[in-house]
Amino acid sequence: MRIIGGKFKGHGLVSPSGQATRPTSDRVRESIFNILHHGIPDFSLDGARVMDVFAGTGALGLEAISQGARFCLFVDESAEARGVIRRNADALGVIGLAKIWRRDATRLGPCAPQPGFDLVFADPPYGRELGGKALKSLVEGGWLNPAAVVVLEESLKADVPEIPGLALLDRRDYGDTQVRFYCFAGVAP
Repeated sequence: MRIIGGKFKGHGLVSPSGQATRPTSDRVRESIFNILHHGIPDFSLDGARVMDVFAGTGALGLEAISQGARFCLFVDESAEARGVIRRNADALGVIGLAKIWRRDATRLGPCAPQPGFDLVFADPPYGRELGGKALKSLVEGGWLNPAAVVVLEESLKADVPEIPGLALLDRRDYGDTQVRFYCFAGVAP
């Protein structure tokens, strides 16, 4: 696994041992970032605040930093995953552009008084129906900026519910993976 674009292109990333973490493949990550750069009107990674939930190795958030994001909040419950994210961020010299939180992505709670996020990646473990719950938590907690983009990577078989406040922009399928792109549409009163 490696960074596929930007200033750290080609730099390798370490992964946790075992099968608990399923990193996004380089091919899927490249496709996601091509869509972010060229397929979403008025969206730019330059200077973006990014959140990577179910972060695993941190590959999606670190890729965003490599391609111009100014900050990433990595969220994962696993101590091993958080250690790997820290090692990967340190190896790239971007630890100052990152925060790593231990938190359940399906129960984020309210966003602290700070700017929200411009881009959120959610890559939950497959087969546990956590994607929709995490997206709902992001919207209800006020974590998204008005023009935010949310990218959900889920199993092709997963039934992802409609989330009030998010509008589906695009969906792509890659093998056993579906990737959904949403824009924040606000929450109706």
